[in-house]
Order: sequence, then C-alpha cells, then structure tokens
Amino acid sequence: MSETAPAPAPAPGAEPHPLRAVVLAGGLTFEREVSLSSGTQVWEELARAGLDAELRDADADLLPGLAASPADAVFIALHGATGEDGALRAVLDLAGVPYVGSPAAACRLAWDKPAAKSVVRTAGLTTPDWVALPHSTFRELGAGAVLDLMVARLGLPLMVKPASGGSALGVQKVGRVEDLPAAMVSCFAYGDTVLVERFVEGVEVALSVIDLGSGPEALPAVEIAPESGVFDYTSRYTPGLTEYHTPARLPEDVAARAAALAVEVHQVLGLRDLSRTDAIVSPDGEVHFLEVNVSPGLTETSMFPMAVEAAGYELGEVLARLLARRAGTGS
Repeated sequence: MSETAPAPAPAPGAEPHPLRAVVLAGGLTFEREVSLSSGTQVWEELARAGLDAELRDADADLLPGLAASPADAVFIALHGATGEDGALRAVLDLAGVPYVGSPAAACRLAWDKPAAKSVVRTAGLTTPDWVALPHSTFRELGAGAVLDLMVARLGLPLMVKPASGGSALGVQKVGRVEDLPAAMVSCFAYGDTVLVERFVEGVEVALSVIDLGSGPEALPAVEIAPESGVFDYTSRYTPGLTEYHTPARLPEDVAARAAALAVEVHQVLGLRDLSRTDAIVSPDGEVHFLEVNVSPGLTETSMFPMAVEAAGYELGEVLARLLARRAGTGS
C-alpha cells in the first residue's frame, strides 16, 4: 500500500489558506430566533478573527452544500433539539465532517435532564431531588393522585420544566398546590415528559467550561439576578429584567467549588470543547447542579461570552482555536 504524500509546503511569502468554517444556526425548534442570533454573532466573531466563515441553516440543503464546498470544521450554534440532542452531530459523523462540541452520545445524555442529573448524582455531586414522568402517566393513573404524591415527596415550592429543552421554555416556579396543574399543562406544550424538581433558594450561576487543548477549564461564574426571582424565558431575553454579575459575587472558596463542579460535570458526562452548567448556590455555600448546555447561547447578551471576556479571552480567538483543533490544524 502506497503512503500518502505530505501536503506541499506553501511557497515562501505565501499567505496560509484561512480556515474555512461553517456556522450552523436556525433550525426548526422553539429556539430558532435565539439560535440565529447566536450564529450571527459567531459568524461575525470568526470573520473578525480572519476565518473564512459561512452561516448556514440546518435544512435539506446542508449536506449537499457541505459536500460541494467542504468545511475544515463546523461550529454548531443551534439551540434546542436540533443542535443539542445529538442527532445532527451523528449525521455529521456519518458525513465525516469535523465539528466543535460534544459528541452525539454525550449530547443525548446531557439533553435528557433527568438522566444527566442521575449521572451527576452518582458521581457524588449535589442536585435537587426530582421526579420525571411522561404525560401518559398522569392520564392513566389520574393527575390529581400523582400530583399529590409529588408534593408529599418533594414539598413546595417546586420548579416545573420540560425534561429536555433550553432557553427556560416552559419553566415555572410553583408555590401553591392549586397552581401545579396549570404549570404542568403549560410544560407539556414543550415536550412529552415533565421534570418536577425541588426548588432551591439561592444564587443562580452560569458556569462555562472551555477546553483549548490542555484540558477543561472553568471560566469565571456569571451570577444571574432576575427581577422576578425566576430566570425564565422572559427574564432571559427581555432587556433590563435581569442583572448579571461577572465574576459572581461569591466567596472565594464557594467560587472554587462551583468551578470544580462545572469541570466535573463536563467530564462525567463526556462533554467536549465547551459547555455551560447552570447551578444554584444555596445560603450554606452548597453548589447544586441544575442542568448542562452543550450548545450555550452566544448572543451579545449571553452568559458564555460574558464568562469568556471575564477570563481575559477574546471570544473570536476562543471560537477560532476550537475550530482549529477540530480541523486538525491546532494543538
């Protein structure tokens, strides 16, 4: 078998060919508009960093387009199922297209919030008690009886959220038993399975992790202070309804524990390149894992870019380095 000849060296004085990146954004989920904002921001940052970047939607033209004009690497800025449940990444694997981010199997695990919580708890990390049930259970066994058992087991208040999904769509805090049925109905609009979790009072933090080649590194925590007290969809995307503090106003030892938790979550779930863990720090300093995002928001007001800036990095440089690693041109 003949060996493949090495690629010719560029001519003296020739400019190296810029990395060609395709940024995927949009998709057909409830989070399409947020994804388009993230993708546009990524595309602009990569262009400023000197990359040959193209913004594409995840539609029927994607695979033919990548075949006709191959990318050195793809950056997935899709939120919701399209970008985070692992299916698209499995297709990119089939096509032999390198991409930034976690592999398909790890994404499937992280996307399933109850499954991720189980793995995290087994690893010895703290997460609020929960119950996850499909809509059919309430229909077959009687919603009233099941809800009564939930309240008896978990107490009040409760957080009601879809078992998968992002951007806090369908998430509600429930403080009264009589409000629970309506919250469940609202939640089922976003998925067939609901996660009901014991509410933990405290400071909510976003804990971003990146790996630029020397192992996962936790960035400074972003403290989230919504006016309403709950970081729901409206609080996330309505200017002025939430204050952010970077780094979070935490004691040094608590900040260190939060950072360690984020890195361990990244590792035990088999994540790669970047992630963002959402957590609550209770008044006693305990850090409680809530969920992890394999495709964190990258809009101008998103928490991942805040953390990157607080760490002293340039966002475009970080994104370019992640792409270069996946393209095989970086260390």
